[in-house]
Amino acid sequence: MSDSRPSAGLGPAFLASGSSSFADFLAAQAPELLPARRVTVEGSAADLAPHGTTIVAATFPGGVVMAGDRRATMGNIIAQRDIEKVFPADEFSCVGIAGAAGIAVEMVRLFQTELEHYEKIEGTTLSTDGKANRLAALIRTNLAMAMQGLAVVPLFAGYDLAARQGRIFSYDVTGGRYEETAFHSVGSGSMFARGSLKKLYRDDLDEEGCVTALVQALYDAADDDSATGGPDISRRIFPVVSVITADGFRRLSDDAVAAVADRVIAARLQRPDGPAAALT
Repeated sequence: MSDSRPSAGLGPAFLASGSSSFADFLAAQAPELLPARRVTVEGSAADLAPHGTTIVAATFPGGVVMAGDRRATMGNIIAQRDIEKVFPADEFSCVGIAGAAGIAVEMVRLFQTELEHYEKIEGTTLSTDGKANRLAALIRTNLAMAMQGLAVVPLFAGYDLAARQGRIFSYDVTGGRYEETAFHSVGSGSMFARGSLKKLYRDDLDEEGCVTALVQALYDAADDDSATGGPDISRRIFPVVSVITADGFRRLSDDAVAAVADRVIAARLQRPDGPAAALT
């Protein structure tokens, strides 16, 4: 008796040669799976979905650090207190999300697959600039949703193996890509976080000093922005902090971040406005 069941193997579309971009392949074969191809309705949907903020990043000699608070809001409501907003993109890069949380997480997963797909097809990894450009292209496809209030504005950081330094890239809702110097922040509390980093950041910070500066910046953002969550002492919820160096991506343990946050909070009991910047 012949078996009329379809083959369990991959179809011709998966085996055909073509672009090394997984997003392009998906757009051709199953466009409905792309985050930006959702059916939209008239009006703003900004208050119908949780939004995440705030993300900060800074470079130090030997790498780059990215941190994100844990609060997601929906209008004036705290939708989630322990959301994660910083994700590894590949071995030497990470992405932090701000904006519509659900779409942002889908975009990050697609970006991760995009980088993995390129490496398998081409036999090599994308350059840091190439990764930043690929993320810009994904953001650009979400413009229609952004116009309805469901914007995704990530922050991308990575260790450039060629230049041997950490690099930071920011974006706008149209997919515009901008390389930042030293530090940057996105999200509703970004203005306060950047103001904090302006007085705390130094070019000679080591990894621990850079992590501490970012935790301080998130604390300052939470102090002035209701959508940014500060360290939650009673629930022991602290920022997600990731470090990328020549050794690759590494997420700091909750205990390590808690130790830094506890030191920051203890110091704030004596000086609520935070440490003073040196005047020399």
